[in-house]
Amino acid sequence: MSVRYNAVTQELVDKLIDIVGSKNVIWDDQERMENYAHDEVAEKEYAHMPDVVVKPADAKEISQIMKLANEYMIPVTPRAAGSGLSGGAVPVYGGILLSVERMNRILEIDKENLMAVVEPGVVTNEINNVIKDDGLFYAGYPMSLETCFIGGNVAENAGGGKAIKYGVTGRYIYGLEMVMPTGEIVEFGGKRVKDVTGYDIVHLMVGAEGTLGIYTKIVLKLLPLPTAAADLLVLFKDVDTAINVVPKVMTNGRIIPTAIEFMDESSFKASCQYLNETIPVAEAGAMLLIEIDGENKELVESEYETIGELCIANGAIEVYVADNYTTIERIWKIRRNVAEAFKVVSPHQSLEDIVVPISNIPDFVRGLAEIIDKYDVPIPCYGHAGDGNLHATVVKNPDFTMERWHEILPKVLTEMYELTAQLGGTISGEHGIGSKRKHYMRLVMNEDQLNVMRRIKKALDPNNILNPGKIFDME
Repeated sequence: MSVRYNAVTQELVDKLIDIVGSKNVIWDDQERMENYAHDEVAEKEYAHMPDVVVKPADAKEISQIMKLANEYMIPVTPRAAGSGLSGGAVPVYGGILLSVERMNRILEIDKENLMAVVEPGVVTNEINNVIKDDGLFYAGYPMSLETCFIGGNVAENAGGGKAIKYGVTGRYIYGLEMVMPTGEIVEFGGKRVKDVTGYDIVHLMVGAEGTLGIYTKIVLKLLPLPTAAADLLVLFKDVDTAINVVPKVMTNGRIIPTAIEFMDESSFKASCQYLNETIPVAEAGAMLLIEIDGENKELVESEYETIGELCIANGAIEVYVADNYTTIERIWKIRRNVAEAFKVVSPHQSLEDIVVPISNIPDFVRGLAEIIDKYDVPIPCYGHAGDGNLHATVVKNPDFTMERWHEILPKVLTEMYELTAQLGGTISGEHGIGSKRKHYMRLVMNEDQLNVMRRIKKALDPNNILNPGKIFDME
């Protein structure tokens, strides 16, 4: 389906101003619009300026905007915080950039039903700040929760370090109010824990990357807040030994940790050096960071002792315990600062998030070593061992020219994705496809699979108005 979009005109801008007010429209101001031209993908080639930025306040205003966009044949790109890593909120065809930043209210905390109703522009971490005194928390935990908006989390079905125990965003989305691509305001789901009445539209919309509708209200499931937590930093001689422990924690130990994070040798040693961390890591070839939480300190202590003993019995070199805020923060800093450590090597990186079956992580790391040798680029590998989601980050060799970097990066990504597919994996576990990865979709999906998605898109968005150029091409 090839679509020819029209240019944004003063006439259209005037109508947008009538809908949202002049202070909520940015037009003919390149400096202010530049902030909306990119997400957290560093490469400038993925950025694109919008023609106009619009900041609606509610579903009715969004509905009017979408009807106008269809009438004038103008593409609309919905945007939350812009903290994504796939180009998903970038207006690749220009047109209208629709920011939900004004829609930032927590509308209801329903303690009786353990549900919250929020608007898409709420900062994810603010939800937990509001409900923690009630002994509750929202467990859909992306690693960037202090900056990201909940609407963006839902659009990407965001995951993070705690997915092994708590799952990803989609597990906690029970209802959505949405504006459809053609402007209708509809509601799916609600506060019901069980609902098999018709198609599961809620979970079709979760992870659709803003291509099938714009969220205006989101119903979230809440959980009781754990009152105790501890972390283990475990050093191993090699990747195989480390990964072999992961299923044993859950089968032999009969414990579901909150998180099991993995770092290869280059990742944790670079991060430790960057942080001037004094933990002795010279003999280690892999590292696991294992978090446990629970309803009381005694239970958590019992579980981390069981896990620590199991790790030692299965080849761990050393186990460090962190059971207070200061020590927990110390070891999580190692994990969180891997990307920053490699920015010292080069600011040019391609942060990926492939996912493979857990037992295939060692095979992936071995295959990755061959790619590293072949192309002479650093590719630190770290991420969520408990669910097989790894951030294999291609870093520019400082000796390369930019021309050389742009020449080899697509080749490196292609070979890395092909390796991932051979191991039963896929190209994104939490960051999404957006515009950055859509050209690699054929490495993990055939045309029949892609055509199913195209038919859904065409049925709901016949003019291909909403967030075009993302996930797959319509042609």
